[in-house]
Amino acid sequence: MERHRIEPREGWQAKAEAVGFGFGFHEMYGEPYWLDDTYYRFSLAEIEDEIEAPTQALHDLCLDLVAEVAQSDALMAQLDIPPEQFDFVRRSFASGEPSLYGRFDLAYDGRGPAKLLEYNADTPTGIFEAAYFQHNWLTDQIELGRLAGDADQFNLLQESLIAAFGAFPADRIFHFAAVTESDEDRGTAAYLMDCAVQAGHRTALIDMAAIGVDALGRFTDPQDRVIDRCFKLYPWEDMMREPFAPHLSASGTQWVEPAWKAILSNKGILPLLWERHPGHPNLLPAYFEGDPRAAALEHSVRKPFFSREGENISILKAGETDEATDGDYGSGRSVIQALTSLFEAEGQFAVLGTWIVGTEAAGLGIREDRSRITRNLSRFVPHVIQD
Repeated sequence: MERHRIEPREGWQAKAEAVGFGFGFHEMYGEPYWLDDTYYRFSLAEIEDEIEAPTQALHDLCLDLVAEVAQSDALMAQLDIPPEQFDFVRRSFASGEPSLYGRFDLAYDGRGPAKLLEYNADTPTGIFEAAYFQHNWLTDQIELGRLAGDADQFNLLQESLIAAFGAFPADRIFHFAAVTESDEDRGTAAYLMDCAVQAGHRTALIDMAAIGVDALGRFTDPQDRVIDRCFKLYPWEDMMREPFAPHLSASGTQWVEPAWKAILSNKGILPLLWERHPGHPNLLPAYFEGDPRAAALEHSVRKPFFSREGENISILKAGETDEATDGDYGSGRSVIQALTSLFEAEGQFAVLGTWIVGTEAAGLGIREDRSRITRNLSRFVPHVIQD
């Protein structure tokens, strides 16, 4: 794993604008979210053995955990799933409702085994830039002669997403719901809609706040059409606590992601995984806050159960806060995870986002920041496989 500089593509901003990637210009520290002049280089063996294989192994461990948690009221309560939703979650998993995608965040420094930082199993963003825009960057840089003709990426994302959407019957409108005032959320939903259209679906984009409920308890769109199948870029932990939550179980809507993903989108899975697989090479020691074993960790990270985009994360050294972020997730329960090293070069810390589509590892996207805590606008950097 190496960090390299490269000449940026002339007019890359226009390319981004043309495909709806306007949020790629949003800046942190005066630098754009998308970096066109930097890339990470890996060998093929490194990708296959140190990144792809651990991603698949972690996904399998997570599915085993879901099977266990779905059968236990006590474990679902431990993950702060509302008791009135237990049966909904349990039926979702038992009926085999399919998952579309998820993203693991991994620490990998180029030397030791990749370590799981967290699993963004519900509403993960960054898929457009990982699947589409970094692939365009690669093909452009090869055409410009700045990368070798055999340069590649760990990137099967777009074809995998189209295939995953193709597994759903194209027999009804496939709704896509998001907070549409967010450029990133709207762009993510639009990209996934395009993949669904390529798989043969009719689609409709709606704002989460515009979803209604009819007299029969079915969810409806602003045109009063019943929402039979819906991708939602909105967290289950919020959906299960909204005023419309009592309708979730009986509405008949097929949700993507399915309700059983509420188990995996919760950082409480980190101590549960460690408890079941202590010493696993791709896991870090993790405990629920208040567990005496957490206090024994010399250097650790405190993470709220439902924290997103790096909010309310604290790095602790000898029990004292060394670095922290603010945000909207400061209340509620937390987990304590052992601190591990990230790849660092030129003052930047990199986190690897590895994607699962359906049940298979399918791609890689890298985010970097001057902080050890990755935030919403931490920069996205493309990658290259080149031996």
